[in-house]
Amino acid sequence: MLLFDYSLLLTGKYHDMLVAGLWLSLQLLAASLVLALPIALVVALLRLSPLAPLRWLGFAYVETIRNIPLLAHMLFWYFGAPELLPEGIKQWLYAGHIEAYSAIIALSLYTAAFMAEDIRSGIRAIPTVQFEAGRALGFSFLGSMRRVVLPQALRVTVPPLISQTLSLWKNTSIATVIGVAELMYQAGQVESATFRSFESFAFASAAYLTVSLAITGLATWYHHRFPVRTI
Repeated sequence: MLLFDYSLLLTGKYHDMLVAGLWLSLQLLAASLVLALPIALVVALLRLSPLAPLRWLGFAYVETIRNIPLLAHMLFWYFGAPELLPEGIKQWLYAGHIEAYSAIIALSLYTAAFMAEDIRSGIRAIPTVQFEAGRALGFSFLGSMRRVVLPQALRVTVPPLISQTLSLWKNTSIATVIGVAELMYQAGQVESATFRSFESFAFASAAYLTVSLAITGLATWYHHRFPVRTI
């Protein structure tokens, strides 16, 4: 019976590969989150716009993105989208880190569609009179949102956004299908080289669990530190 080989995970080349994969997964999480949040805010405001074409644009984005699997998004941005670019730009992308760029774009756009609905729900939780008060003071639609509604909606919106961040973290594992050398990819490489499947994927599972619990802990802390108040 084979025993669990701790040395594989604690030192050496394979340890370095797994740690590098974990670090890249965290970078994918950070970059995608930074891009997804502003996109989500814009889409949420489009869905609440007084102009029907803008509302339909926001609706089309959310429904289109959310109803296509993330795997399809990954494959499209890696295999399909670059083919639409001029040859010079395409060659420049293929010479660089197109796998990581494609994964970040797919993760950002996909996550933003879900976050937009959370932000929209948070804004709608604020009484309409708050927005009307802002307009009565002479603010524009965007000004009323920025100065009056959004600061109040933040307390309602942050907890579900943290939950979406947890989903984003787990979704980074799908980037392995386009060759991004993130945690799951490196775990597979280590398993192929050593035939130590249990150790390789135990490391990956423990890493995903640790970061997920940290994000969940952040959500719990925020809930207790800034409880949602009834308006």
